[in-house]
Amino acid sequence: MAGEAGRLLTGFGHRYAVAVRVATLPPIAAIGLLRSSPAAFAATAVVVAAAVTWTCARGWWLRRAPIAVDVAVLLALCLTVFWTDAEADGNTGWLRLLVVFACVTWQWHTPPLTGGLAALIAGGGMLVVFAAAGLDLTASQLWVLAMAAMSRVAWVLVTRAAERADRTAAEAERVRREAAVAAAVRADERELANSLHDTAATTLLMVGLGQVPPDADWLAPQARRDLARLRFLDDGRTSPETDLVEVLRADLGNGHLIVEFDVPPRLSLPSEVAGAIAGAVREALNNVRRHAGTDRARVRLGGDAQALSVEISDEGKGFAVGDGATARRGLRESVHGRMNRVGGTATITSAEGAGTVVRLSWPT
Repeated sequence: MAGEAGRLLTGFGHRYAVAVRVATLPPIAAIGLLRSSPAAFAATAVVVAAAVTWTCARGWWLRRAPIAVDVAVLLALCLTVFWTDAEADGNTGWLRLLVVFACVTWQWHTPPLTGGLAALIAGGGMLVVFAAAGLDLTASQLWVLAMAAMSRVAWVLVTRAAERADRTAAEAERVRREAAVAAAVRADERELANSLHDTAATTLLMVGLGQVPPDADWLAPQARRDLARLRFLDDGRTSPETDLVEVLRADLGNGHLIVEFDVPPRLSLPSEVAGAIAGAVREALNNVRRHAGTDRARVRLGGDAQALSVEISDEGKGFAVGDGATARRGLRESVHGRMNRVGGTATITSAEGAGTVVRLSWPT
């Protein structure tokens, strides 16, 4: 199992197997000692001590030892019935429990073939030793292999559930990545459309509608700035931070709108935030050029890199805010949309004959 759930389950199986075998040692050892005859108590105590030592060592220090070593030690412990005379007083139950828990827990951290062969050799070898010692085999002793098989079946079911969880998680991650890529593509397309609307499309529309003469002195430089901005978007290389003041001054470097600029000398922001605010300011000034009937505007910037506000105002003819003008693409996407996407807000105050004020705030 290569998935995260599979890896966690593999580690859990080994740790839990150790915990179960160690946790069952006290009662198993107690059974072995309490059922021993006085004559065989010393020998039995030595064997019990060896079983406890091996089980603990296997769990903590010899975890990587081959399972064949574990099988050999358990069979050696079973052979001690000839030395302790366990067949005489029937004191083999603790050995049977020791083997049963080993056979059951092997199935949680070994391949099916390895775990099955280990259980068959250890369980079958124990029965052969007991039969050779003259003990009558009982149904409970024969259940060793059955319990190991049931343990394997249960572990296979758990493993398959983990594999399904891994497949589900992998599919969810794939869908998440695809959604993130699609969202990034849509964001890039939206920003390109907004920038095209705010730059070349606006300039061409103003010329086409006759709002500016085609031979205006500022037109050619403005067209070059529009083209440079679109090329910059297509290039996609940005620094982590951008000076918002520098970007605003570059956008205002034309002669067809007189802007009163009230800003600090420098204000560095994350490039995404600076770009969104500059784009919103640019579109607000475009609207002044196109609709306000004035060639003057004011831009005031206040705050710092943690919180700021920008106010773009004019004393033009204004408009009724509720007449649907704010729902047009320019304000909806290039102003409100840009600010919302970087965690800011935009509010517009205007009335017919009273000019317009656009306030940008970041963060909200």
